[in-house]
Amino acid sequence: MAVALASRFWRLGCPKIYHEVATRLFTTHTPVEAGHDRFSYEMVWRILGEQVDAATLKHLAGDQELNMTRLALNLSEYVNGVAKRHAEVSRKMYPGYRVHAVTNGVHPYTWTSESFVDIYSRHLLGWCHEPEILVRASCCIRNEDLWEAHTQAKARLIETVRTLCGVDLDPEVAILGFARRMTAYKRPDLLFSDLQRLKAIAGQRPFQVVLSGKAHPRDLDGKKLIKTIHDYMKELAGDIPMAFIPNYDMNIALAMVSGVDIWLNTPLKPMEASGTSGMKAAFNGVPNLSVLDGWWIEGCIEGITGWAVGDDTVTSNGNDAQSLYDKLEHTILPLYYDDRNGWIQVMKGSISIFQQSSHDAALCSRGLYSLATTTHPYRKKPL
Repeated sequence: MAVALASRFWRLGCPKIYHEVATRLFTTHTPVEAGHDRFSYEMVWRILGEQVDAATLKHLAGDQELNMTRLALNLSEYVNGVAKRHAEVSRKMYPGYRVHAVTNGVHPYTWTSESFVDIYSRHLLGWCHEPEILVRASCCIRNEDLWEAHTQAKARLIETVRTLCGVDLDPEVAILGFARRMTAYKRPDLLFSDLQRLKAIAGQRPFQVVLSGKAHPRDLDGKKLIKTIHDYMKELAGDIPMAFIPNYDMNIALAMVSGVDIWLNTPLKPMEASGTSGMKAAFNGVPNLSVLDGWWIEGCIEGITGWAVGDDTVTSNGNDAQSLYDKLEHTILPLYYDDRNGWIQVMKGSISIFQQSSHDAALCSRGLYSLATTTHPYRKKPL
């Protein structure tokens, strides 16, 4: 689409394609450099031939190489990031452009376990089409019913782990979950920064860990991380029950986000654009323990919807492991074992997060219609 618009830009001139540009939207998805495709002009000319004027394309996409992000920015009227913090980061990456924030969401029915679908359908009619209804979970679902739904989801995860890993987990012991693409900035090894501290915490109040994920075929560092995690698992054997589920896919993801007790997310700030795995967990009443980046800055109310690892400044990255251990030892595990009703209140708080995300989705739908029907606002110059 961008190349076609560039061709029309060249042949017809800017004023005549003004309406097409005015109704084009571009969502930038990541601050990670590898996520912004660049191609040599030698390859571009070989593929496109004379479809696009060279000077026009270089004006829109960059002088030295074709930068797809620049091209999309210059041929779109509305640009958005996928969380409020991501929009802030993107504005610094693309000075001179308005980058709005439309926080990502997840599909309710796809990412809600059977036991929670059942309980929501009985107590919160319409939740699947209007997830903001879930804000009523705190008053409309009994603690006993919510815990039973979680117990069923946890049992399914334990059975999955037994079948695929040959590991028997204890349903009475807290499970920490971590699953996503295995790459360096996601820091899947942060939990293992201090193995002696981890063992000491487990010695006071036991916990189990279930992990899964794949690395990109060309991400050698990501593959090394998976091997490193398996090495840590061997070293912790006998102290902390652990499993790494192979062949990560959507079915395994659903079993994990619904069956663990605590969802862990530890990216390097500010590299997490949104991070929707935590949203999937929250749909199933699983509290997040997450670095304050991406969507979690908007979703975290400390001790109400989950817990933060560190603060929201980039300079705190180096202290995140200490913060994670402190939260586990002094706050999260004591609450889990010593105050069941208090824990369930946090579960209900995590479910209610989606009142805001659903509100954002509704605003997005209305905003797109408004964009397509209003006059062209002031447009800043190309990068």
